[in-house]
Amino acid sequence: MSKKELLVSAIENGTVIDHIPTEKTFQVVNLLHLQDMDTPVTIGYNFKSGLMDRKGIIKISDKFFTDDEINRLSVVAPNIVLNTIRNYEVVEKKRVETPDELRGIIKCNNPKCITNNEPMETIFNVIDKEQGIVKCHYCDKEQKIDEVELI
Repeated sequence: MSKKELLVSAIENGTVIDHIPTEKTFQVVNLLHLQDMDTPVTIGYNFKSGLMDRKGIIKISDKFFTDDEINRLSVVAPNIVLNTIRNYEVVEKKRVETPDELRGIIKCNNPKCITNNEPMETIFNVIDKEQGIVKCHYCDKEQKIDEVELI
């Protein structure tokens, strides 16, 4: 194998999720239910990275993500990079950022919140992206985004 050869083979069409913090790689797999896919999925773990010490990378053939899936991804691993591949070429590079509002993605950790007692969609406002603080629209409870429970 030459030094210039890729560690993971290229895909013809699909999405490459790059710059995943190593410890979040399998959380991303579970969040996106990649284990249930019928198309090839390649998971790379603990790769060396120039931007971060170690990273994860996931290549999914013939899969392009919806905005909802991308928003879910932003909760687990903000600042990852989604590369859209068509004909073996990167046609779009997109840094995933947490949106200002999260709907139906995370659970409120206040047991008395109406969202935990009535069948309704949760809504959180992201009040501090740097610190990762979200606030429930209904009960005003604040919580850290890296400690939330996904729905």
